Amino acid sequence: MPPHTTTNAAAVQPTGRAMRDDPRHPLYLGKWKQHTKTDVRDFVHDDFEEPHRKRRTAILAKHPEVRELYGNEPLTAVIGAIAAATQLVAAYKIGCVWTDLHWAAVLAIAYLLGGTISALYGVIIHEAGHNLVFKRPFYNRLTGLMVNLPMVVPISQSFRRYHLEHHQYQGVEGMDPDLPLDAEIKYIHNNPLLKTLWVFCYSAMYVLRGAAMKKKPQRWEFINWAFIICVDALIVRYMSTRSLAYLAVSVFFGYGMHPGAAHFIQEHYIFRDGQETYSYYGSGNVFYLNIGLHNEHHDFPQIPWTRIYKLRRIATEFYDPLYAHTSWVGVIFKFITSPMQGPQARLVRMYKAHLSGRREYKVPSDPPAQNSVARKRRDSALAAPKAP
Repeated sequence: MPPHTTTNAAAVQPTGRAMRDDPRHPLYLGKWKQHTKTDVRDFVHDDFEEPHRKRRTAILAKHPEVRELYGNEPLTAVIGAIAAATQLVAAYKIGCVWTDLHWAAVLAIAYLLGGTISALYGVIIHEAGHNLVFKRPFYNRLTGLMVNLPMVVPISQSFRRYHLEHHQYQGVEGMDPDLPLDAEIKYIHNNPLLKTLWVFCYSAMYVLRGAAMKKKPQRWEFINWAFIICVDALIVRYMSTRSLAYLAVSVFFGYGMHPGAAHFIQEHYIFRDGQETYSYYGSGNVFYLNIGLHNEHHDFPQIPWTRIYKLRRIATEFYDPLYAHTSWVGVIFKFITSPMQGPQARLVRMYKAHLSGRREYKVPSDPPAQNSVARKRRDSALAAPKAP
């Protein structure tokens, strides 16, 4: 396994020889094929680096106005505060007022209300992890802690750390913390019943993957742990253990068998040959802050959720040809029922391939679009109202 080292731009530049044009230009789809045998128990392998860095370069060369979409969206913190307050009120009602409510009714509320809101927490923590809420990283960390408050377990600062590494080392074996563990492939594989259980317990799988990296916790992670331990103690002290249990079950539902959690499968599990990242264009983006636009997000992690649809309108020729999902429920159903799907349906690359793809291949030089019709279309896209 390659050492977990951080690379910089200088480290991946060509040394002594001219770079060749990347043959995947302009869409940066791979030539690899998804496994066609259902008994295969291994990832799909590629010899190029991830597609997003070069696709970003290609898009900016043709549509430099995309840079105008970079920035922050403080509204995200307001939405997070409302969501956290809603769950705390629900926990108080269930734990201190509706104490005679049947457990089945409590579970129904935990799924329909608590699970739906808990899935939204993850989206807001994701935005804060990329510093897309406020300009200063400190305030983004506080936003993550605020949203983490009703989640019982401390995840906001660890998610921030590991998710940024996922962007930096997408698909790199031993370095991308989003990749399933060998044990997940071995024991789950393509068994429908086990895949159903796996989806239910996806939140636990996410935690185990981070723990398997065996990294020393950072200062903000310790702060996160101490904060949540204190919050949980206060909830038990001033509400009840029933209130804390409601919050915990809500998180379990919201990160498992719930439409709001389907994007964890939608984003990088392979549904088409040659494509390792997938977007979702459906109504769920309205409530979940456009989290479904994952190709767009990986291409431009500097763009907040309120402007990411504008990117898609501007660079439509780059995104329209890519396969995308239209139903999160459909994503879960396909994943569970298809013999081709399972934890092994992911693309991986060696660290050497990750570096050599950047050292040896470049984005071809395309002149900026000069067509007046194209310019008018892009200007209209920038001026258009926010999409859901």
